[in-house]
Amino acid sequence: MSDDRDAGLDLTRDDEISGEVSDQVESEEAIAALFEDYLAGFNDFDPEQICDCFALPATIWQHDRGYVFHDEDELMENIEALLEALDKEGVSLSSFQVSASHISGITAMVSLDWQQENADGEAVFEFTCHYHMMFDGEAWSIVMIINE
Repeated sequence: MSDDRDAGLDLTRDDEISGEVSDQVESEEAIAALFEDYLAGFNDFDPEQICDCFALPATIWQHDRGYVFHDEDELMENIEALLEALDKEGVSLSSFQVSASHISGITAMVSLDWQQENADGEAVFEFTCHYHMMFDGEAWSIVMIINE
């Protein structure tokens, strides 16, 4: 009889672990899709697409200062200024490599090594950003970025 109970407990544990793995894979896929949308927004110079990747309020740390964007208008203004600066510098293509990631429940942290190139394929900017995200029950969103 104890063998049957032990077998039942093992199956329950396996089911729980299987569910956790399934949730992890779904989260990884959803986060990857979020960053593909984010990247497409940069490559299309589409501020609305980039803005849609954020939950508000959002914080962006750059040049040792944190900027909090309380609403979409504030964030859009910042994104438009960034895209304008990238255009002025001749950036025509952005790409990234994932250098680190961690998902824990409804939060995630992803570090991306970015490269932004001009039309000749020469690097204009290379930098790393650390993204903090959360899952609101429906979708993953960026809540904070720390630029190096």
